[in-house]
Amino acid sequence: MEFSNVTAQAKANIYFDGKVVSHGVTLADGSTKTFGLIYAGEYHFGTKQAERMEITDGTCSVVLDGATALAIYSAGQHFDVSADSGFTITVADNICQYVCSYLD
Repeated sequence: MEFSNVTAQAKANIYFDGKVVSHGVTLADGSTKTFGLIYAGEYHFGTKQAERMEITDGTCSVVLDGATALAIYSAGQHFDVSADSGFTITVADNICQYVCSYLD
């Protein structure tokens, strides 16, 4: 995946003692995305806006807040998270890479 004509934020967003790292970009149309990597472990994220998480490399398992079903996602797949919600993401081994788009 490649982004053209963007403004990039050089400072990384670092979570969970450096085990989740992302960078942000603002596209020409004003929309924003973050992209980064998740090292092995289990992490919970809350959302203010609705999000689409696209997995670009690796594999993860996800449980959306309020759900009990676990879903597995690999490169080329995505999942959506409602606004004012959250999800728990687990990477069993290696690294999972992602692109997060903020939805209206």
